[in-house]
Amino acid sequence: MTTHLHKEIENLKKRILYMGAEVEEAVRKAVNSFAARNVRQAQEVIDHDEELDQLEVEIEEECLKILALHQPVAIDLRYVIAVLKMNNDLERIGDLAVDLAERAVYLSEHPPIDLRLDLQGMADLTQSMLKRSLDALVNSDPQLARQVRASDDGVDEMNMRMFALVQDYIRDNPNHVAEAIHWLSASRHLERIGDQATNIAEDVIYMVEGEIVRHQPEVFTR
Repeated sequence: MTTHLHKEIENLKKRILYMGAEVEEAVRKAVNSFAARNVRQAQEVIDHDEELDQLEVEIEEECLKILALHQPVAIDLRYVIAVLKMNNDLERIGDLAVDLAERAVYLSEHPPIDLRLDLQGMADLTQSMLKRSLDALVNSDPQLARQVRASDDGVDEMNMRMFALVQDYIRDNPNHVAEAIHWLSASRHLERIGDQATNIAEDVIYMVEGEIVRHQPEVFTR
């Protein structure tokens, strides 16, 4: 029974890593579609969301089956619980990628505005957080997961700066309020992706060390 349980967990690992890769690609395409005003690429992200939703349901069902049939303990139990939570986080990141792609579609239908936001810099940091959180999962690396947690404040600060810039822009350009709000929404979507990547990193720490760090301050030690 133990051998069968480990086969089930190994299969679960493959599926959650596949989900992670698919979501990471969705975010990459959404960011690129926004930067390049590429409607075709944005639509690919939107159309792919249904497949991600179905994959999330299948992984959740697999986790529940393992819990019911094998009643795992210790590290195996923590792994299944962590995958349940990560699965939900990844599905949410997929939704946020769709939200970003929809902003890209809207803005592609309107003339560009002179809004000097470093959205690409924020996107780069957010994508780095997502990649590192998934790498931490692959390698069961709690130290890398802690680096992801330490990065989240930087994304939050960038989002706050962008909010202030958009406020100033709207005050000076009242005819372009809708476009500016879509830019601000894109910033918010990226900030939320960073939050979800942080959640995944926290789940990795729980999985490996059995420690719940969700409400602890992010302290990164080399």
